[in-house]
Amino acid sequence: MTTLRRYRKRPDQAVTAIRLELDTEGLRYRKWGAEQWGRGGDWLVDNRGDVYTVAADVFARTYREIAPGRYIKTTPVWARRAQSAGTLPTREGESHYAAGDYLVFNQADETDGYCMAAERFHAMYAPADAE
Repeated sequence: MTTLRRYRKRPDQAVTAIRLELDTEGLRYRKWGAEQWGRGGDWLVDNRGDVYTVAADVFARTYREIAPGRYIKTTPVWARRAQSAGTLPTREGESHYAAGDYLVFNQADETDGYCMAAERFHAMYAPADAE
């Protein structure tokens, strides 16, 4: 297992987002190799063409608005490189990852996680070691 390290979102990596302020039982969709689930009040995020939902409480805690409809993640994440393929349970469902992908967590205890390809991870995040 690789070491868990702290990272910060690069400042040029803003997303476009809208809150699902709808009276709905939810939004089901397929992504990351499994069914995902967004609930009323969650956020629909467009991260440079990668569209997904983020739980309302997570979005409120980790993002801040920088312009109307544009947000930047301001809290650090903890991540490690996957040594083998697997499945990661998420708040929205589950995500399947390949060896070499990054497992990314909003909490240092490896909870509230998601996964992404290494190339995309390095384009979006920088090590926070120098803080």
